[in-house]
Amino acid sequence: MSKIKKGDEIVVITGKDKGRRGKVTQVLASGKVVVEGVNVAKKHQRGNPNAGVAGGIVEKEMPIDISNVAIFNPKTGKGDRIGYRVESTGEKRRKVRIFKSSQELVDG
Repeated sequence: MSKIKKGDEIVVITGKDKGRRGKVTQVLASGKVVVEGVNVAKKHQRGNPNAGVAGGIVEKEMPIDISNVAIFNPKTGKGDRIGYRVESTGEKRRKVRIFKSSQELVDG
């Protein structure tokens, strides 16, 4: 189970795109995430007139390892680690994500 989910805003902490921020569009089971505007590769694509696909050079977002990203904390303006806390309201319990530095809720 990954601590980073689809829709989270993350910051890249290592690699060629270090310091860039973006929103997670996909979390893969292999421990990788696809982030919009980060780790973009150029793919040479052959055209297919029957399917109506034009050929040329297409930019594609490639997966980046989940260990190379951190969730963005808007209060501090930096990347932060995530932990869990169990909150109970009456009889119901639920596990919520928190920022490790400030112990505040990630989702609101």
